[in-house]
Amino acid sequence: MNDAPLDKQALRRAARSARQALAPDPPIIAPPPPFTALLAPGMIVASYVPVGSEADPAALVSAARAAGCRIALPHVVDRETPLRFLEWQHDAPLATGPFRLRQPNADAPELVPDLILTPLVAFDRTLARLGQGAGHYDRAFAAYPNAHRIGVAFSVQEVERLPVDPWDVPLHTIITEQEWITS
Repeated sequence: MNDAPLDKQALRRAARSARQALAPDPPIIAPPPPFTALLAPGMIVASYVPVGSEADPAALVSAARAAGCRIALPHVVDRETPLRFLEWQHDAPLATGPFRLRQPNADAPELVPDLILTPLVAFDRTLARLGQGAGHYDRAFAAYPNAHRIGVAFSVQEVERLPVDPWDVPLHTIITEQEWITS
């Protein structure tokens, strides 16, 4: 397969399969010391609610809350509209959005993230990430260039090398159940 989109689709299938094989007891992604060192009271941490077999950032969110951070979750309207990060209080109900996403109601306050925890399908050691393919996070990364971008994944999602397109924005860090990967 020489065509990058075909390569990406094959990589997505393989990485999703590896991720799904971890069920029913996927490993916990615990907050490593370098992660907690980034946190500060009042910081805006954007996270997500996992869909399907995505790595669950719940322990990272708990650490952020304990450090006094405010939490935002993505709000998606459709494939084309840029996502927004809306404030989420831990006990606030979530709505079901497109792509089976659990997200705050559209009237929740929009926040500008200082740190973005992002789901991914696959990653490599250059800190490239392969997402679902709609480009929501790449557009969000471009909109918030000062936000620290952290991918959350299982170690089985690592691949040797990902094809990278001009619009793909690299991560600063990747957290897995085994390690903190940074440049």
